[in-house]
Amino acid sequence: MFRSFQLVLLSLFFFTISAFAQRIPASYSHIFRDADGKLFLKADTVVFPQRESKSFYALQNMIGHPKGSEDGLAFDFKDAGFTGLMYYGFIPYGDSKYPQPVFFKRTAKIKAGKAVIKIKKKMAGKYDMIGWETSGKGTLGYRIADSKGRLIYEGRVAFKGKGPFEVDDTILEGPFVNLLHAHDVTISFTTNHVLKAAVKVNGKIFSDAQAGLTHEILISGLRAETSYDYTVLYGNNEQTYAFRTAPESGSRKPFTFAYASDSRGGSGGGERNFLGPNVYMVKKIMALTAFKKAAFMQFTGDLISGYLNHTDEMNLQYANWKRAVEPFAHYLPAIAAMGNHEALTYSFSDGTTYGYSVDRFPYDTQSAEAVFAANFVNPLNGPQTEDGAVYDPDPNHIDFPSYKENAYFYTYANVAVVVMNSNYWYAPSLKHKPLSSGNLHGYIMDNQFNWVAKTLAQLQQNKNIDHIFVTEHTPFFPNGGHSGDDMWYSGNNKQRAVVAGKPVSKGIIERRDQLLDLIVNHTPKVRAILTGDEHNYCRLEVGPNTPMYPEKYEGKKIKLSRTIWQINNGSAGAPYYAQEKLPWSGKVKGFTTQNVVVYFHVNGKQIEVEVQNPDTLEPVDGMSLNP
Repeated sequence: MFRSFQLVLLSLFFFTISAFAQRIPASYSHIFRDADGKLFLKADTVVFPQRESKSFYALQNMIGHPKGSEDGLAFDFKDAGFTGLMYYGFIPYGDSKYPQPVFFKRTAKIKAGKAVIKIKKKMAGKYDMIGWETSGKGTLGYRIADSKGRLIYEGRVAFKGKGPFEVDDTILEGPFVNLLHAHDVTISFTTNHVLKAAVKVNGKIFSDAQAGLTHEILISGLRAETSYDYTVLYGNNEQTYAFRTAPESGSRKPFTFAYASDSRGGSGGGERNFLGPNVYMVKKIMALTAFKKAAFMQFTGDLISGYLNHTDEMNLQYANWKRAVEPFAHYLPAIAAMGNHEALTYSFSDGTTYGYSVDRFPYDTQSAEAVFAANFVNPLNGPQTEDGAVYDPDPNHIDFPSYKENAYFYTYANVAVVVMNSNYWYAPSLKHKPLSSGNLHGYIMDNQFNWVAKTLAQLQQNKNIDHIFVTEHTPFFPNGGHSGDDMWYSGNNKQRAVVAGKPVSKGIIERRDQLLDLIVNHTPKVRAILTGDEHNYCRLEVGPNTPMYPEKYEGKKIKLSRTIWQINNGSAGAPYYAQEKLPWSGKVKGFTTQNVVVYFHVNGKQIEVEVQNPDTLEPVDGMSLNP
């Protein structure tokens, strides 16, 4: 499911390459380099310099470069000015299904960027809950808080020895279950040392092709709808969890899947704002999802707070989100998609608070899409890129980022889920400042649109598929918090992507209507559109009687032939948005600002929708979602 350390190494390598060697994509406009190779944006005679804020909060720093000592472990956060606290405790593997740190009653102070945890002196005897004094091995979990008490990172390190101690081979992230099918599955994880790892299932060993930090191991030859234990083998260590394979394609046996989005940091302190995600709510959501024995969780966008300029800080925020889902994602897939807060940008100062900002390049290593793909393991069946579209400014070069692992589809039994990226090549300033070019929040560009059309047509003809769900981060019809953008922009169809200084031919409402025509009129198997972005739960009826246009709209209007539902669940922890008055507000059938999870209970041709608050377990909404 998740990966990141390979990208860390790649980013460090590419930062050593001269800025002069990095071509500015022809899809942008008015972006240049000065004599020193630094980027700037020029508007007539006015020059806006690149704004690159410094960031200490990098994943590699927060891991702490641990080393063994006579008494325990020493950490170096590589910043003499960093102060704070480390909470720490042993992780008792084998003691529970979902192993997590049991934090010790004491803390370690971080002074001048360094800290020491004294295992031998403080965590022996009655505090040796894992038997390290006998085995000479153990794993320590730790949390880092800055001088203001804000939680920054939760990590772990395995150790060996009884004093002196050494850092042992450690799984830093994972293992995660991903790409779950009837006869195969991929197990992914990252390690602190370069090594050749393996996974043992049903007596058979599946190994890495070569040694590395990032491990994605395909387990094949499995029986459908069967539970398997799996043991990850790394160095002289191992961990055991389990997964259950998917049913055969077309199975009509009952199963459940879950949906949520928008878990970026919220208000309330502590775990609710854990540098990136609302860890408190993510854990609640995943725990309830595991309790309900869901087959998978679909999570569509705004996993983290994001909007960053630094790859390593983005990796850190993703690491915090992955740690929150991890205990449960050992067993079931948590399938992630991109939102606007996954933005990773170049920014230019123009005297305003936010200035200009565009997707980072080189696209293959530094774009928001590349960093997302490096952190997650998703299907590879999506579109390629927007290169080759009618507006491609240079057919001989790559001028757009890849859709690899950020737009895709997958199937489970008789259900298909089509995942769109409504924040591809996202330029956050474009709405008000089109000078730089880029894509708009909520706009689906031509090549992705064509892929969606082809994919829906294929799934509609697939006799094994009864139900299709389309999911993207931005609502087709916003209801609370994003009436000024999403696929509406206050009814302003002039908003659209800009390529090489030229607006594309279709406006945001036209493109919304084209998608609705595909989904509603031409794909009867589509049951619902699953969205987020707005931090609330909202169930909206979308059909022939739904008002869809602003007053005096001069563009072509479409007619919808049937009714489906837009189910918005952006309530996974981000700060709430209240309901607004919009043309279609009379078709809203359910709305709450409480945190919820949406569960789809699929039973052959029938689907029951259950909406529940994961914090209080209170039922919130429900309906039958049938043809």
